Amino acid sequence: MPNKNKKEPAKPGKSGRGGGKDGQDTPEPETNKRSNNSTPPTTQLTKIKFSSPTTIVKKEKRQSSSRFNVSNNRELQKLPPLKDVPAAEQEKLFIQKLRQCCVLFDFVADPLSDLKWKEVKRAALSEMVEYITHNRNVITEPIYPEVVHVFAVNMFRTLPPSSNPTGAEFDPEEDEPTLEAAWPHLQLVYEFFLRFLESPDFQPNIAKKYIDQKFVLQLLELFDSEDPRERDFLKTTLHRIYGKFLGLRAYIRKQINNIFYRFIYETEHHNGIAELLEILGSIINGFALPLKEEHKVFLLKVLLPLHKVKPLSVYHPQLAYCVVQFLEKDSTLTEPVVMALLKYWPKTHSPKEVMF
Repeated sequence: MPNKNKKEPAKPGKSGRGGGKDGQDTPEPETNKRSNNSTPPTTQLTKIKFSSPTTIVKKEKRQSSSRFNVSNNRELQKLPPLKDVPAAEQEKLFIQKLRQCCVLFDFVADPLSDLKWKEVKRAALSEMVEYITHNRNVITEPIYPEVVHVFAVNMFRTLPPSSNPTGAEFDPEEDEPTLEAAWPHLQLVYEFFLRFLESPDFQPNIAKKYIDQKFVLQLLELFDSEDPRERDFLKTTLHRIYGKFLGLRAYIRKQINNIFYRFIYETEHHNGIAELLEILGSIINGFALPLKEEHKVFLLKVLLPLHKVKPLSVYHPQLAYCVVQFLEKDSTLTEPVVMALLKYWPKTHSPKEVMF
């Protein structure tokens, strides 16, 4: 399939300066000053128009809902704006608003239910996004567990069953993705969490008590969401975490490897392969020379076998970028790469032959 990738607003290549203290990699593509191929190809958001957070997705769009545990007590009290209370009381009110945002609502079975309380939550999330963006010294130590809990409660859930269970190839140019019905709230939670990670006041040494391996594993599971808007936010969120938490870098790479292994050898179905490859493109770009042996093994045993999977067209630009990054860093890898491509040559699949 021809590469018709469109630019997205969020580019993980711009995110997360990690400092490279491990001496081996940094997620910043711009650290290697090359004029060509400096940014990984971005994944597509096809047929999706971003709506404002207040807009509920229209029913004519194909939509589904994850399995949220809808809260029993959903009547939220409208709290005063943070800017209207004395500075000494803002932390307490901030925490109250964060806890309000742990209440979950039904957006599918009865989308018109609890509209008043849904708006209270939406307004609180929107206000907190602005609050941590435009104010300094408001992310105090007690705020960290509350923010991570808000994200976990709203995001970590059982995804809806695949709308394409037979494994037929999804065509981003023709097929409508299934949208997440709860997106009016999910979008704001993602935006808030990203502003939290990007704040000048954010301290990884405090946050690492809450953003740990279990958190990362649950975050990676969400990459199988069918909603491309969610995968776009996940891509940026994971890249920020990779940049700020040096102790999680090896674990993140290992778990992405595991996702790829299952995709190649077991399921041949995963919605987030292109986004994961886009993140890896930035990571590989920052690998220090000489390349570690584990990085070469990753190229030969994980990246190259991705060429043999049926849905190659969905993620081929991102995969090609990753492979080229390795060859630019170590030309001795050229022969094994060419031999692997010949091994996986799609003799009976003309569209894939064009990509090869």
